[in-house]
Amino acid sequence: MVPMPPILRLYEDTLSADGVLDDALPAMPRMVFVVHGTVTIAGRAFVDGEAWCGEGAISPTPGKAGVTCWRFELAPSAASGAARGQGVVSHEKLVVALVKLPAGDLLLRGDSVAFPPGGCAYLHTHQGPGIRCLIEGGIRIDTHGRSTSYGPGGAWFESGPEPVFAQVADRPTRFIRVMILPRALIGKSSIAYVNDEDRARPKSQQYKIYADAPITPPA
Repeated sequence: MVPMPPILRLYEDTLSADGVLDDALPAMPRMVFVVHGTVTIAGRAFVDGEAWCGEGAISPTPGKAGVTCWRFELAPSAASGAARGQGVVSHEKLVVALVKLPAGDLLLRGDSVAFPPGGCAYLHTHQGPGIRCLIEGGIRIDTHGRSTSYGPGGAWFESGPEPVFAQVADRPTRFIRVMILPRALIGKSSIAYVNDEDRARPKSQQYKIYADAPITPPA
């Protein structure tokens, strides 16, 4: 039997102030980004714009005003994804089977990428696959010979080797991203520009790193 590939997935979890999970979220590599509200994970409180990253089982606890989080996970193919419990709403935003992962030891990188109005990311590739989710603004992604536009809350997948061009709308734009990369890239950029003339051009995007963590891939 051919083994099923692991999956990279994104869930949006909303917990009311009295929300309680029925069971802990099982151990696997993940990053939890707080969209709004407050949540306590592994004994530490996180607020809007902050993120937790780890591999252990977790039971997020909402703050007094509740919380909405984006939960990025590298999961076994058969693993259930939705969080369940009283005052808990959990829905799948994007799930992708990773037929090919980078060779060797792996790294989970979670970051945000921000652009000024009208900015762009010149045609480029990355060294591993990843899911992005727009938190503000608007963006058009050109890849695989087609263009797709996203507004806040829109999520998309980039394989890594497939070239991508990104064009931002006429307002500040930012997305949250989790990529699975070769571990040798800890602290280093994963981007490579396709055209020689673009490498020396000024770049408009700005990055904020939330996690750059060695991980164990799912069995």
